[in-house]
Amino acid sequence: MTSTAPSTMASIPDPAQAQPRILRVLVASQILSGAGLAAGVTVGALLAQDMLGTTSLAGLPSALFTAGSALAAITVGRISQARGRRPGLAAGYLTGAIGSAGVILAAVLDNPVLLFIALFVYGAGTATNLQARYAGADLAPPGHRARAVSTVLVATTLGGVAGPNLAAPAGTLAEHLGIPHLTGLFVISGTAYALAALVLALWLRPDPLLLARAVAQAKEADTAANPTANSGDTDTGEGRGGVVLGALVMILTQLVMVAIMTMTPVHMHDHGHSTAASGLVIGIHIGAMYLPSPLTGWLVDRYGRMKIAAASGITLLAAGILAAAAPADSVALLALALALLGLGWNFGLVSGTAIITDTVPLATRAKTQGLVDVSIAIAGATGGLTSGIMVAATSYPALALTGGALSLALLPAVAATAYRR
Repeated sequence: MTSTAPSTMASIPDPAQAQPRILRVLVASQILSGAGLAAGVTVGALLAQDMLGTTSLAGLPSALFTAGSALAAITVGRISQARGRRPGLAAGYLTGAIGSAGVILAAVLDNPVLLFIALFVYGAGTATNLQARYAGADLAPPGHRARAVSTVLVATTLGGVAGPNLAAPAGTLAEHLGIPHLTGLFVISGTAYALAALVLALWLRPDPLLLARAVAQAKEADTAANPTANSGDTDTGEGRGGVVLGALVMILTQLVMVAIMTMTPVHMHDHGHSTAASGLVIGIHIGAMYLPSPLTGWLVDRYGRMKIAAASGITLLAAGILAAAAPADSVALLALALALLGLGWNFGLVSGTAIITDTVPLATRAKTQGLVDVSIAIAGATGGLTSGIMVAATSYPALALTGGALSLALLPAVAATAYRR
């Protein structure tokens, strides 16, 4: 008669029971952070344009806070790798709040150098908002990872849509506080990021990444003691090629999305539209970036990562064509173009994230995810910086068409990967 060793899983919280609580906490923090990230998108370029008196550098704020998000992605990834998601994400949001305060101070002092430094720091909030999606997938089974990612992403919709549309009342608040009108959204941003950090620091327990590691280690110990146990419970990745493809999908979608999005408020402002009108268009855009996430997650899990990644490229192409063709006085058509731009980005982010999470083992997951997000942030910085230069040299329609055409590069990459399978 043989005996088996007692399972080490008995002392570890059940991931299936912990996951709903973790998702609720992440959702709460994402609602807050969604309001925070909207400020830089909506008025960052306008602040720079006012201070510098030129459109050619209006894309610089977007480039700076996306470059700042690159550094933050590394930092948040490394902290999460060493200590867990909770301290990593909380530190990132707190840094974003500090950056928001710096932007307000720079505007009060009319100091462009301080503005650019503060926007770089503010980018930590953007990076952290994206890194949170990985936390939602840490404990999800492989067949439900895209849906878990989507649950976290869709929560950003509430804050992300509300944020830009608070531009007018936030401006009034700023005037009451005796600070420049355009900084009102950064008051909201700093408060929202600080609250998101507090929510995570207090309630993201158990830590999803640390629990996932504990479960994996316990299963390995059980398998060593009972070789026939857990034989079918291993995670299957796609190897190095999966990391490259997942990163490429997210890099290209980020580059195209940031370039077109950054210059849309400037394009509208130059054609006589109000800040409220550009805030509405950006609000619709951010809503399209996040609101379809539950459907996208289901599609990715149901029909596969590759098909939705290809759909991303096609949707971004349609967005670029429509943005280029839309009359400058048509808020409705510009809003539709930016909605398609957000949807294409959403397809790329959810499918790319699922590919990366499928591929990377738990032992190096957070660090690798952080490095991938660095590449995404650099792509965003490149899109933001070059967008202003290109519009100054050519036009907004030329920028939109170029972005749409560039997104088609996703199709051969997806086809090549599918063929190798």
